[in-house]
Amino acid sequence: MSTQVKPGNVPVKANERPKYAPQQRGGGPMGHGVGTGEKAASFGPSLRRLLGHLRPEIGIVYAVIAMVILGTIANAVGPAILGRATDIIFNGVVRDGSGIDFTALGNVLLLALACYVVAGLFTWSSGILINGVVQRSVYRMRQQVSAKINRMPLKYFDNQPRGELLSRVTNDVDNVAQSLQQTLSQVLTNIFMLLGVLVMMFVLSPILAVVSLVTIPIALGLTMVIGKRSQKLFAKVWKSTGELNAQIEEAYTGHDLVKVFGRQREVMTTFRAKNEELYQSAFGAQFISGIIMPVMFFVGNLNYVVIAVIGGLQVASGTLGLGSVQAFIQYSRMFTQPITQLASMANLLQSGVASAERVFEVLDAEEEPTEEQGELPEVVGRVAFENVTFSYTPEKPLITDLSLVAEPGSTVAIVGPTGAGKTTLVNLVLRFYDLQGGRITLDGVDIASIPRRTLRSEIGMVLQDTWLFGGTIRDNIAYGREGATEDEILAAAKATYVDRFVHSLPEGYDTLINEEASNLSAGEKQLITIARAFLSDPSLLILDEATSSVDTRTELLVQRAMKKLRSDRTSFVIAHRLSTIRDADVILVMEDGAIVEQGTHDVLLAAKGHYHRLYQTQFAAAITDEEDAA
Repeated sequence: MSTQVKPGNVPVKANERPKYAPQQRGGGPMGHGVGTGEKAASFGPSLRRLLGHLRPEIGIVYAVIAMVILGTIANAVGPAILGRATDIIFNGVVRDGSGIDFTALGNVLLLALACYVVAGLFTWSSGILINGVVQRSVYRMRQQVSAKINRMPLKYFDNQPRGELLSRVTNDVDNVAQSLQQTLSQVLTNIFMLLGVLVMMFVLSPILAVVSLVTIPIALGLTMVIGKRSQKLFAKVWKSTGELNAQIEEAYTGHDLVKVFGRQREVMTTFRAKNEELYQSAFGAQFISGIIMPVMFFVGNLNYVVIAVIGGLQVASGTLGLGSVQAFIQYSRMFTQPITQLASMANLLQSGVASAERVFEVLDAEEEPTEEQGELPEVVGRVAFENVTFSYTPEKPLITDLSLVAEPGSTVAIVGPTGAGKTTLVNLVLRFYDLQGGRITLDGVDIASIPRRTLRSEIGMVLQDTWLFGGTIRDNIAYGREGATEDEILAAAKATYVDRFVHSLPEGYDTLINEEASNLSAGEKQLITIARAFLSDPSLLILDEATSSVDTRTELLVQRAMKKLRSDRTSFVIAHRLSTIRDADVILVMEDGAIVEQGTHDVLLAAKGHYHRLYQTQFAAAITDEEDAA
C-alpha cells in the first residue's frame, strides 16, 4: 500500500458535498427557494412542444378531427333546418293563410332531430378517443421523466429540493393531463364549429355575417391582452406550488426534530408565507383569466342586439324571411359561443402549458454521458488515485493533485474532521462525479472508460443514512442481488446478525417495513443494509459510517461480520469512531482535501500527529462523559 501527497500541494478549505446549493436556502430553518425555471418560456413554443407529445397518436387524432368535422356539419345545418320549419308555420298561418302543412313540418323536424343525434354521437365518440390519446401521451411523459431521472448526474439532485422535484413529476404532470383533457377536444370542436357556423351565416345573409365578423378582432384582442398577463401568473402559481411542497416535505421529514427544538411556530410562519404567496398568485391568475368570460358575453350580447335590429329591418322590407332571421340569431349565438368557450379555456391551457414548461425543464436537464455496455474481467481490486483534482464548484477547490494506491484485498480506513473530503473520495470511485484532473484506475483500467453500471455492479456500499423501501425485510435484503435464493438471503441475514432480531418480530422476514421504516430501530435498519451489501458479494466494498447507528454490543457483532465481509476484497471504510478501524491495513488521515498521514493504528498513534490528536480527543471525550455520569 502506498500513498503519495505531491509537494507544494496547498488545498483550499474543503467542503463536503452540499445537500442543497447555498443560494437556494432562505426564509428560515425549514425554508428554501427553487433553483430552476424562475422565468417561464414563451407560450407558443411550449404549446407546440406539448402537442408534439401527441405525435405517436396522430392517426387517432386525425380520426377525431374527422368526427369533429362531421359532427360540426350536422350541428351547423340544424338551425337552418329549424328555420325552414319556422317558415312553414309562418307562411301557413300568416302569409297565405292556407294552414300548416304538418307533413312537411314533421319531415323537417325529423331531419333536424337526425342531425342533432348524429352530431351528439360524433361528439361523444371523439371525446372518448381524445381521452385515450391524452392519457396515453401523459403516460409516456411520465415514463420519459422517470427514465430521465435515472440518467441525471448526482449533482442535479444536490441542487434540487426533493419536494420541488416531486411537485414537478407529480402535480405538474397531472395538471398537464387535466388541462389537455379539458381543452383539446373542446378546442377542436369550437374551432370547426366557428368555421361551420360562419359558412352557414354567409349562406343565409352576407350582410349579417359581415356584421358578426366585427366581433372576432375585438374578442381576439381582449383575449390576447388578458391572456398575456395571466400566463405569467400561472407560471408563478406552479413555481409557488413546488416551493410549498418542498417546504412541507422538509418539515414533515424533520417533524420530530421540529417538535424537540420547539420550532413549530417558525415552521408555521414559513408555511403561511409560502401559502400566502401561492394564494396571491393563484387568485390573481384566476381573477384575470376569469375576466375573459364576462367580457366575451358582453361582446356577444352586443352582436346579438345589432343582428336582431338589422334582421328585423330586413324582414320588414321583405328581403329576408322570418325563418332565416331566426336561424341567423341562433347562428349568432352559436358563433359567439365557441369564441367565448375558447377564451374561457385560455386559463386552463395557460396553466397546463406553465406546468409543461416545468416538466420540460426536467427533461432538458443535463444528463450523464451515454455509455456503451461492457463487462469487466475478473476484478482483482487494485484501486489507484493518480494526481486527482476535484471540486463541486470551480471557486471552491476540494481535492488537489491527490495520489494513493489501495492494494487488492486491503482495508483502507479514511478518517478526518467533517468536510475533509472523505465521502467525496469514495463518491469519485463510484463515478458519481467526474474528475477535473488526474484519473482513478481499477486494476490499471481508467474507471472513466468503464460504463458506470458495470463499475457499480462490482461495488457494494453501506451508508450512514439507511435507505429501506416499503416492503418486507426479505425483499429489502434481496435488493442486494437480483435472483438471490432464499438460502442466500438467510445466509446473509445470519452473517450480519439480522437473523437475531428478525425472529422477535411477529411476521419474521415477512414483516412489512412502513414508509418511514419507523417500525424498526436505527440499529436494525442499519443491519439490514449491511446484510444487503453482504448478499451482493461485491469486489469492492465502501462503508460510510456503516456502524454509526448500532449500539456498542451490536457493534462488536457487526465488526465480526464486517471483517468476514471485507476478506478477500478491497474495502474503503469511512469512520469517525476510531475504535471501529483499528484492524484496518492502512488508515488515511484527511484534512482540507489532502492526505496528511497514513499508516496502521499503532504506527499513527506512536507518531503522535493528526491521528493521535483525533484519537485522544475521542478518548478524552469518553472519559469526561463517564466522569459526568458518575
